Amino acid sequence: MHELTVREEKIMQFGSLIRRARRSQSEVWEFRWREPGPTGTWRHRRIVVGPTDQIVDESAARRAVAALQIEINPNVKSTLPAITIGDLVQHFQQRELRTGFAWRTFSTRNSYEGNLRKWIVPRWSQHPADTLKAGEVELWLRSLPLARASCAKIRNLMSMLFNHGVRHGICDKNPIQLVRQGAKRKKIPIVLTSDEVRRLIEALPLRERTLVLMAAGTGLRMSELFALKWGDVHFDRHEISVTRSIVFKVVGPCKTEASQKPIPMDDCLAEALEVWRAQSHYRADGDWVFASVKSRGRWPYWGQPIMRKIIRPVAINLGISGRLGWHTFRHTYSTLLRATGADIKVMQELLRHASARVTLDTYTQAITGKKRRAQTKVVRLLVGREERKK
Repeated sequence: MHELTVREEKIMQFGSLIRRARRSQSEVWEFRWREPGPTGTWRHRRIVVGPTDQIVDESAARRAVAALQIEINPNVKSTLPAITIGDLVQHFQQRELRTGFAWRTFSTRNSYEGNLRKWIVPRWSQHPADTLKAGEVELWLRSLPLARASCAKIRNLMSMLFNHGVRHGICDKNPIQLVRQGAKRKKIPIVLTSDEVRRLIEALPLRERTLVLMAAGTGLRMSELFALKWGDVHFDRHEISVTRSIVFKVVGPCKTEASQKPIPMDDCLAEALEVWRAQSHYRADGDWVFASVKSRGRWPYWGQPIMRKIIRPVAINLGISGRLGWHTFRHTYSTLLRATGADIKVMQELLRHASARVTLDTYTQAITGKKRRAQTKVVRLLVGREERKK
């Protein structure tokens, strides 16, 4: 009896793999192990490794949980096969991206999965994690056909992977800490003038006109704009509550805690929303402000097709240069706020940034006319002449 108990303890410590049927899909491999609970007592844990039609046998399933085995068996790390970056990625996905306690928003997790699948896994999946050098990662990042900001995100995700490995006892160090990768933009973000925004609004149909006025007049992100419900719009106190975001039909919290602050609603914005509500088929407080007729109000419209098929072509016909996107209106809002002389703290609050540095460094550009006038004042001081009246 005692021998059986010891044998079971060994199986549970190294984990066990079983095939389990599910009602809604094909069989899956399930990995089971034990770990200390909140009070120190051992508790059983389990995680789905993947479907059996993709992971063909137990050997392949065991490789998929190699990093997890090291975590639950720290004392026998040297006897297990060397961990690859692919193993580290799978452990990160199992622990951070596919579990019920993942605290990241859907859009963040979706971005991580995309960068892992498209860039990191194809290049580094088979590379041993403990032999990776910072220099080879730098050279690889420089070879990617991506913007610097995108390369910086990939670099930061790789660093996050290794920090995760160190945290769980899978890796001994994080070599990505020595990888240099700037995030400075190669292209300056497009910012519209107030006249361009005004002409665009006048040329658009009611739905798009209301969307552009809201985006350029509040700085709301696309995910926040389309996630608004009529109950969030408080006409009585001229305020809009920003409480959620929506990405690919997944409703979640806003990007940051600062993003969930209410924003003021000007009388012109309130009037435009009242006109839109009057003609909308979905006007109840629980309905989406921009509810899709095609989905019978169950979901809001999807912003990208509206931008691609309607707003951008109208802008081109008006002679507005540059490739417009929803974030163009957020950059424009920030720059126009600065042009009106708004205090930086007020700008930060209106844009709902966690830091004023983000507001100034990333979103705000000085308008050409203001640059010219500022430079003229300095030059006149240097040459001893008063600025001519204009």
